[in-house]
Amino acid sequence: MKRCLATGLAMVAMFAAFLIPQRTSLAQAKFETKAQYAFLVDSRSGKTYYDKRADELMAPASMSKIMTMIVVFEMLKKGVLSEDDEFEISVNAWKKGGAPSGSSTMYAKPGERIRLGTLIRAVIIASANDAAIAIAEGIAGSEEAFAELMNKRARELGLKKSTFANATGLPDPKHKMTARELAQLTRYLIEVFPDYYKIFSEREFEWNGIKQYNRDPLLGKYPGADGVKTGHTKESGYGMVASAVRDGRRLIAVLNGMKSKRERASETRKILDWGFRQFRPVVLYGPGETVGHARVWGGVKDSVPLVAKDTIQTRLSDEERRVADAELVYRGPLRAPLRRGDKVGVLRIRVDGRTVATFPVYAGETVEATEDMWSRAFDTVKFWVFGG
Repeated sequence: MKRCLATGLAMVAMFAAFLIPQRTSLAQAKFETKAQYAFLVDSRSGKTYYDKRADELMAPASMSKIMTMIVVFEMLKKGVLSEDDEFEISVNAWKKGGAPSGSSTMYAKPGERIRLGTLIRAVIIASANDAAIAIAEGIAGSEEAFAELMNKRARELGLKKSTFANATGLPDPKHKMTARELAQLTRYLIEVFPDYYKIFSEREFEWNGIKQYNRDPLLGKYPGADGVKTGHTKESGYGMVASAVRDGRRLIAVLNGMKSKRERASETRKILDWGFRQFRPVVLYGPGETVGHARVWGGVKDSVPLVAKDTIQTRLSDEERRVADAELVYRGPLRAPLRRGDKVGVLRIRVDGRTVATFPVYAGETVEATEDMWSRAFDTVKFWVFGG
């Protein structure tokens, strides 16, 4: 691993890119799945680890409710909607997505007015089609108009192939997605709406005295699993978008076209297990070890060592280890006085130019301020000429 120390840089906020490039690890040749469509990506780096027909359009079933929820979450974030807003269960919502439909439902009754916050949980936990239709009608007037909002937002988010005809994922020839774009949406959901994402790991939902359990077969059974969405229709087969975190690495898996619930659960576990095995721990610095040095302005010393307080360790794949580098970032010049243990910057671990891990670094020594004005003046000249 290269240690590329770029000092004196102001820390900047970076906008995360959620587009997932069409590059796949050669290691995928060692893995096979029964799913007709499959995609595995590291959420942190955007690295693709497995791709099987990931850019072909498929019937996404209820997995497309991720897009439905993103539209809602964005409106909540903007203040256009409130979780306390009440939406009515229309006769249409009841017939198409309620108890008479035979599909996933929250068992709401026609004419009931229900808080948006409750409808959101019904959609996420129980995959309730009546709730999804009620949300669509309440926001856009009709499910068709809401689907237009979904399509517009999808293009703005960079989804080039997926098209939406409804808010539920029920069969429609115009309702198609790709596994890659489902993963892209999931990554966006997790990074931009972490508080709402927590709902995806809630285990049960109850309405009108009927308790239902989250259909995610990994919750509470697979280490680190915290969502996301299952799907099933006759057309799509059994599908799942899954996400799990281990040792700071989050993987997102999308699988579709499986033959049973059991196969869906086992194939999802298998691809996640395989993915996590791609990463091995790498110790970069031990506790108290010097990471680099920073210039100091106005101090009795003109530099200070920057150290790790704890072990700096991350998990990288073999491919990542070959191209990874480290960047030491602090706002320079550091100004005296400095106290040993002051947090003064961060160490960024980068793969292909993308930050995959960040660790704090601290002043390794105390540096008192100098009273000599000539020393301060000389420091100023040095920083003008040489920079931080």
